[in-house]
Amino acid sequence: MHIFTYALLLISSLNSAFALWCFECVSTQPGCGDDFNYYYMWSNVCKEDKDICVKIVETKGAEKVITRACLSRIRAVRTDIPADTYEGTRMAAKDVKLGHYVNNSIKELDIHRNYFDKTEYSFCFLDHRCNNAPNSFTSSILVITMSAFAIVAIR
Repeated sequence: MHIFTYALLLISSLNSAFALWCFECVSTQPGCGDDFNYYYMWSNVCKEDKDICVKIVETKGAEKVITRACLSRIRAVRTDIPADTYEGTRMAAKDVKLGHYVNNSIKELDIHRNYFDKTEYSFCFLDHRCNNAPNSFTSSILVITMSAFAIVAIR
């Protein structure tokens, strides 16, 4: 009976070991804004297979709201997710049907989601907890590394 229990624990731990881990927080929490501090933040396992870590940056003037999470958790509440969710940064999609049949005069409710001037989605799935870096961090490191290899190969 003990062997069966140990085998079950081993199988369940292997399932979470191969899953993707992402940070989940909003910039209103301490340590989750531009000055990200991973000591304060917990990372969670993304529940779906082939899930992606997402960092959403919404800006209006000097105000900036950053949200980090798994794509499977964001799909339920956001309708402006870009169609191409491969690794990289993309602008939010426009949802023309959002709030189409709503006649509401309270502008603070933001039914049409037009409060922010610019919304960017940064997707990553090639590394655990990859939604903590700045948008161009991994791309710039990749370009520098490939350039160094090209220079060494030429000589």
